[in-house]
Amino acid sequence: MRKHQRGVTAIGWVILLIPFAIVAYTGLRVSTIYLNYMKVVHSLDQVAAEVPNDGQTLATIRTAVDKHFQIESIDFPDPKDLKIKRDNNIWTIEANYDDQAPLFSNIAILVTFDKIVRLKGGGGE
Repeated sequence: MRKHQRGVTAIGWVILLIPFAIVAYTGLRVSTIYLNYMKVVHSLDQVAAEVPNDGQTLATIRTAVDKHFQIESIDFPDPKDLKIKRDNNIWTIEANYDDQAPLFSNIAILVTFDKIVRLKGGGGE
């Protein structure tokens, strides 16, 4: 008499777990990119809160951004890549950049970030 097989074989488990392993690996690779983005956002928010309203110039804002990026150990994006401009007496700092995480050989994930922070007050220049 033939016995009925029960359960999943080892090969079946491997086939079932490979997609979960790929998703977990991708999540680990992308999480470092998002952690870096969160440090960038935190630094820009601190700059917006700390730069005095009466002393806002391009040089003071850029210096504050440089200092916060050094404190947070942010290597990418470079502070020089940020766009700092003034529209209608309101200074804005824009961090618009792409970051990528390599997965396997020539496959990578590209993530685009766009954060705009408005500083309080008008200031001179």
